[in-house]
Amino acid sequence: MTTQLPGNTALPTCAADIERLAAFMPASGGYQVEDFFRVPEQTAFKLSPDGQYVAFLAPYERRKNIHVRKVTGEGTVRITSETARDITNFFWANAQRIVFLKDSGGNENYQLFAVDKDGGHPLDLTPFPDVTLQIIDTLEDNEDELIIGINKNNPQLFDPYRIHVRTGELVQLATNDDITQPIVNWITDHRGQVRIAIRMIGGINEQILYRRDEQAPFEEVITSNFKEGISPLFFDFDNGDVVFVASNLGRDKMVIVRYDMALATEVGEPLYAHPDVDVTQLHYSRRRQILTGVTYNTRKQAYHFFSAPDAALYQRWRDALGGYEITVVNHDKQEEKYLLRTYSDRSLGAYHVYDTTTDELTQIATVSPWLDEEKLAPMSPISFIARDGLTIHGYLTLPVGHTGGTVPLVLNPHGGPWVRDSWGYNPEVQLMAHHGLAVLQVNFRSSSGYGRAFWEAGFKQWGRAMQDDLTDAVGYVVAQGIADPAHVAIYGGSYGGYATLAGITFTPDLYACGIDYVGVSNLFTFMNTIPPYWAPYLDMLHEMVGHPAHDAEMMRAASPVFHVDNIKAPLLVAQGANDPRVNIDESDQIVAHLRARGIDVPYIVKYDEGHGFQNEENKIEFYRAMLGFLGKHLLGGGISV
Repeated sequence: MTTQLPGNTALPTCAADIERLAAFMPASGGYQVEDFFRVPEQTAFKLSPDGQYVAFLAPYERRKNIHVRKVTGEGTVRITSETARDITNFFWANAQRIVFLKDSGGNENYQLFAVDKDGGHPLDLTPFPDVTLQIIDTLEDNEDELIIGINKNNPQLFDPYRIHVRTGELVQLATNDDITQPIVNWITDHRGQVRIAIRMIGGINEQILYRRDEQAPFEEVITSNFKEGISPLFFDFDNGDVVFVASNLGRDKMVIVRYDMALATEVGEPLYAHPDVDVTQLHYSRRRQILTGVTYNTRKQAYHFFSAPDAALYQRWRDALGGYEITVVNHDKQEEKYLLRTYSDRSLGAYHVYDTTTDELTQIATVSPWLDEEKLAPMSPISFIARDGLTIHGYLTLPVGHTGGTVPLVLNPHGGPWVRDSWGYNPEVQLMAHHGLAVLQVNFRSSSGYGRAFWEAGFKQWGRAMQDDLTDAVGYVVAQGIADPAHVAIYGGSYGGYATLAGITFTPDLYACGIDYVGVSNLFTFMNTIPPYWAPYLDMLHEMVGHPAHDAEMMRAASPVFHVDNIKAPLLVAQGANDPRVNIDESDQIVAHLRARGIDVPYIVKYDEGHGFQNEENKIEFYRAMLGFLGKHLLGGGISV
């Protein structure tokens, strides 16, 4: 049962704290919360298939809406008018029509909409209540259709459909009706035919199904435990049975290989492997029908090129754009114009268009021109040895202007937990570093990208070895003479929110305060409130986190809500009421238990948000409260916000 607590009753206290805290002030001309979390004037550019236009997000009524203009800069037109929530995901369906997704209040029940590049002919393509969808294939060579997955027939299962972007007409392509053996992913070939299906067997085994064309039945290729196997990427250009895959079959790290679906075997040696990290991203030229390269993530993003012309082109961009990291956002259908984005650890970067026919590189927008990167803090990769000998990687950002001596530290564990932190611009990190705090990000065991053994080392280790890695990370930074052990805070969202609660519960003397943002407090109720379309993965969650029946003692021991008597550090909690991943009950429980002990827990609830705050005013309010809270309880004084 969800207890609806009056979360907003804590806000006046938090706001009052902020107003009183003025002991720590940023340097003259310093940035404020609004500078880090305001809606950018122009961002998320996408180049049209004909290379003549760009679509991008810009604010309208404080919400990101889609705008379109010519690449040359003329004729900007706003084509959407959303005022409830930002649009965050959109793409060109063809040179005339743009498709975008939106949900309601953060509930992640996404609907698909389409509109012409001049704002005409808007249409709700999927007007189905309480339904969400997946994008399977944007069908670059089909002007009129997309392939999507929709769970309208069963909330736990996604069926594949072709959908017409002007009429919304749906044609079902296959049936996904066996809840005991659900298909969780559909993959198309270069012609847009659904040729591969990935099925869950017994909740923990993945089965690859394959067919030579859409008239043939699916047949089993390989069945493997979810811990190892192949992840199909895309089909070979010449052999219709061969697929490029990321594979860790018989290996610790994911590598790129060719796989023959008809023969159920790898073809030849791996195309690319890295000794330290997984390689899962393979790139190709659709027009030239060649592989171009791979990207992978060590301390920073790295590249390996298969194509000499593409390597030379990338070096051309690097020479012209200096030391910034470069990503290719997209390109036109003829691959004559490329849309590039630059970024760094201190900059949201800029967008550039490169024209291969003229060798011209033109900047078309900067994302955050009001921020001077010279006034922001560099992010440095670190590594240390955990108590059991495992090497752990992470990132440390020191306060702006730091010249030596110990500083207050915020440990910022990532969400997931089966993702990883990466080097780059992070507004939360920059906000805290700008206000005198060091920020430590840790890719604790079970973070993705470091191979199977590292991933599995965190299975059923919530609150245990995964938490020990965070504790050891703090110890490492303290031992380096960087962090003041009396002034360490912990703040995180989602799994990071759980880690925050676990930190102040199981190592109560380590942290001066904690901030839990949409975090799990009770592993039992967390398992019972997952979205219906997560149900096929529930047995995997049981193996990775714990089974409520078989591991009840362990799960109870790892659930902070059952150990609130250990908590003595001040705690701030923030939650979106519509969160489908971490139900509001998770935050309600921890707040209710602490308030029952007579402890005042500032609790920020937003009833128009889900798994994290998206609306500009909510983010600004939260981060102002967060800074005030850290100023009061970590610095013992205040922060000017």
